[in-house]
Amino acid sequence: MLEDRTTAVSPGTSWPAAYPKGYAVVDVETTGLARDDRIISAAVYRLDERGEVEDHWYTLVNPERDPGPVWIHGLTSETLEGAPLFTDIAEEFSARLDGRVLVAHNAVFDWQMIAREYARAKAEAPVRQRLCTIALSKELGLPLPNHKLETLAAHFGVVQQRAHHALDDARVLAEAFRPSLRAAAAGNVRLPLLECRPLTEWSETPRIGQQASGGYGGGYRPSSWRPSRKRPACPYPNPGRYEDGKPLRQGMRVAFSGDTSTDRELLEDRAVEAGLHVSASISRLTSLLVTNDPDSGTSKVVRARQFGTPVMDEAAFGQLLRDVAPATEK
Repeated sequence: MLEDRTTAVSPGTSWPAAYPKGYAVVDVETTGLARDDRIISAAVYRLDERGEVEDHWYTLVNPERDPGPVWIHGLTSETLEGAPLFTDIAEEFSARLDGRVLVAHNAVFDWQMIAREYARAKAEAPVRQRLCTIALSKELGLPLPNHKLETLAAHFGVVQQRAHHALDDARVLAEAFRPSLRAAAAGNVRLPLLECRPLTEWSETPRIGQQASGGYGGGYRPSSWRPSRKRPACPYPNPGRYEDGKPLRQGMRVAFSGDTSTDRELLEDRAVEAGLHVSASISRLTSLLVTNDPDSGTSKVVRARQFGTPVMDEAAFGQLLRDVAPATEK
């Protein structure tokens, strides 16, 4: 039985009329984080307007390429070989999403991966709004040391059984979302809903570092479908420069230079949600510069050399983002 550690909505309390009438709690596992990476499994828990589970669904998806970090999601090429293609499950996936608000943990990532798969299939996902549980936990002022899914789950007493398994992650999120939604309703808190604009411009282009004739390609042409926004100030003190062989630490000031295989805004979003300070420039206070071309003559690379700022490529940075150490106390 899930222990509800938030303010309950009493039977006599009316539910906010402006709240959505249904939700689709989604989790997808992928071959990686880049534009041309693919979904390899997906799970959806459908919830009613008060967060009660209606049903759930799970499927493997054949990505038609290497499965990526098997040590994280556990899905091998052999496991995925007989799985359906995304085009085979797109209709069922759509039925699960139709008319509902998509709910996910770091929802921008799940939505972008889903939107790209539908664009490849020359279709659109029937969802127009998304809700990020990280943003909701901030709106509620939950006393969380970080914004990892396991931390949110622990706050509400939800037991995680198989981390990085789409079905279990979706279950955990659904169980943590229900008391969050009820707390928001009890306090008449505005839900942080964002628009989901379908991806309509798509071209098959090689990943950075690949030749056009080799490998699986895929990417999107920049468009205005995702609005820009001012990022909030980092709440953690800067612990100093990154040291090789050690984890990233919340509060570190990170800058990016040059092209990235992952959409730059998505990469920056992930850094911010992990507790890092994303900086547009290099100074003596910069903890780390992330670039795929450390020999380039860009102003950021030149200044990093002058200041002795550590430099790391995108792939290594992505791995370290999975386990950022908590901030040091002031």
